[in-house]
Amino acid sequence: MTSTIDPTSLVLVGILPSARDLEIARLLGWYRIPLRFAPKVIDVDFLAFYQTAAFGDEHRWRIEYFAEMLGHELTTRGELFKDEPDHPRAREEYFKIQIGQVQSLQHPILADKWRRLTFIYTTGEHLLKAKNIHDLAIREEERGLIWKALRDRSSNAAQYVSRGEDNFKIDPDLLPFIEGWFELEYPKD
Repeated sequence: MTSTIDPTSLVLVGILPSARDLEIARLLGWYRIPLRFAPKVIDVDFLAFYQTAAFGDEHRWRIEYFAEMLGHELTTRGELFKDEPDHPRAREEYFKIQIGQVQSLQHPILADKWRRLTFIYTTGEHLLKAKNIHDLAIREEERGLIWKALRDRSSNAAQYVSRGEDNFKIDPDLLPFIEGWFELEYPKD
């Protein structure tokens, strides 16, 4: 069963470090995020997957797939990969995000050159219209609405402190969905 992205859907673009992770998403219906690298809010409508160089010359540095987010839980890497009990990060905490059917975008979203990024918040409208990674960026006038949606979805009230103001300026360095994305990438397995 496929899901339709609405223009107002909240989308989290996450890194897909390997083809193995894509197969896990397709066959087992989950995606993992190490807790120590996780964005502040993971309760979104859809996930889109940025493919690394591990996908080869024809599929690297682009977004080709997305899936509806169905739920999430906190677990350990050892619980996710029971066949790797001695892995160095087996005891580290990970979010296991349950997802719906992995679907292909009509057109891949390309990085004009190699990009090192972790997570980007965007909207369904931006995801469906984007031709390159820069097109996912949220414009100044939309940032307050996205920030409010993220704050409202946060299940942990301590993560966000509301001052009762919805018309405030947001420092661009604070949000990963604007230019100047994080220059971190979580470790490969």
